[in-house]
Amino acid sequence: MDWTDKAILIAEDEDSNYLYLEAVLQKTGAKLIWARNGEEAIEACKNEEKIDLVLMDLQMPNINGYQAREVIKDLSPDTPQIAQTAFAMADDEKRAMDAGFDAYISKPIRKNNLLALVGRFLEPEK
Repeated sequence: MDWTDKAILIAEDEDSNYLYLEAVLQKTGAKLIWARNGEEAIEACKNEEKIDLVLMDLQMPNINGYQAREVIKDLSPDTPQIAQTAFAMADDEKRAMDAGFDAYISKPIRKNNLLALVGRFLEPEK
């Protein structure tokens, strides 16, 4: 998969989780932008020329993923946002989808699951 013309915003406050996501996604050639909290995610969406996908941790300091999703959706209504969380409860996926996320993935995130899910949005014609 070649996503060299794509930009992915990773909103993740845990260094180790970001490093894992970076290791998986950097092989695709996509530009990766790291936001360490919801505020940084919103700022990135305001300042970056183009973001093709947002991978949003739900539990972050300052502004959580749900709150950041709302603002980002207003800024860029067509940018898909995937919710991710380590605190997967039975109703978390439903809650994320009801909140307007385009997809949901729970941690620990499996490499192949992540690539397939991201590919659904970055390669929609396939």
